[in-house]
Amino acid sequence: MKIKSLYIVITVLCTSLLSWSQDSSSYQEAYQLAFQGKHAMAVTLLEKELVASPHDMESRLLLASSYSWEGRYKKAREEFNKITSQDKMNKQAWTLAIKNELYAKADAIALGLANKALISLKNDDEMLRLRELALQRINTKKYPNQGWHNQDDGVADKKTRRKQKKEAKKEVSNTEKQESKNESSKNRIGINNSFTVFTDRYDPMVYSSIRWRHETKVGNIIPKINYSNRLGQHGIQYDIDFYPRFLKRFYAYLNYGYSNAQIYPRHKFGGDIYANLPGAIEVSAGGRYIVTQTQDVKAITGSLGHYRGNYYFSLRSFITPRPDGLTRVSGNLLVRKYTKDAENFMGVNVGMGISPELQQIVAGNQLLAETLLFIESQRLRFEYQFTGKKTPNIYRANIGAVRQELVSESGQFFWGISAGLTYEVKF
Repeated sequence: MKIKSLYIVITVLCTSLLSWSQDSSSYQEAYQLAFQGKHAMAVTLLEKELVASPHDMESRLLLASSYSWEGRYKKAREEFNKITSQDKMNKQAWTLAIKNELYAKADAIALGLANKALISLKNDDEMLRLRELALQRINTKKYPNQGWHNQDDGVADKKTRRKQKKEAKKEVSNTEKQESKNESSKNRIGINNSFTVFTDRYDPMVYSSIRWRHETKVGNIIPKINYSNRLGQHGIQYDIDFYPRFLKRFYAYLNYGYSNAQIYPRHKFGGDIYANLPGAIEVSAGGRYIVTQTQDVKAITGSLGHYRGNYYFSLRSFITPRPDGLTRVSGNLLVRKYTKDAENFMGVNVGMGISPELQQIVAGNQLLAETLLFIESQRLRFEYQFTGKKTPNIYRANIGAVRQELVSESGQFFWGISAGLTYEVKF
């Protein structure tokens, strides 16, 4: 099949996917899992869904409820706060949030939330009932011997109620602070440093980058500055990613990069359209267009992802035409196991074939930019990401190996070992 025909087929497929109804989504899969009592599996699926669609309040409400069912009341509180801070008239969210605190035996917090809910939901019967329940439980703790009274009970009761009122106001204030924090934590700054050492010919190479991720209502924007030192040559690349959401279950990836350094492409463009399908499946289709010092590189890419329990599997392929008219294919398989949430995981990435996204080295004595030629390689990388115990900041480490064909000697290979660290701050 010619590359143009293949591109048309993928375009038609992608267009067809956009016509699917919203019921065909990972939310329905998570809902079924939660209904069956498989809360851990539902949580993993919903956490990944919210990474791509942070403003999906329906999925966030189900995630908060799943946390609560699992007894992870603090995590549930954080998610309920995100919902009620944006939609103060959401009675279901308020009800579940207050019940979550009652389940956690945090009666003062439940009372504060009920009072706050009544500010928006005037005289709502359910909110009044939950407030009264929280008050009764607080009174029971204050006066465990309910059948014993004396003449000072009335005074004590008044003092207790004043104290409860102060505690409720304090808790409302704390809740508002937490909501404000959740509202403002829409930014991340990440710093990455990595290096590669080779078994033959080449000196170690250093790669660094700094990026800023900003969450907006239409999607995440991620500007980056990349730096490399290869074979004694320095270079900087300016890069930006954008993940717009144009439908509830569909989003896109757009990329542009520029550099006037010899070790980077002059321009690079990329784009994908992602769709969430039934069965916890995610598919994408897109392309890459790269302008180097001497020629242009075009590629079609697609991916197939699947969430299963705490695991995520993703297979991505590149179809790249060569100047001689032949077409080459490469593939990457990513497997991740998530632990407590979507920010904590361990994974392995395996790749092989001819890829337009490799870092090329030299041909003869001439230094080449990335993606210039189409050489064979095999790649293996392990990664581990975790968050701090007392902060939400993210740490990630990776180590890997690559077996890559020499540009100047077809069929001859060399080895490279790489390692890297990433630190990301939320604010």
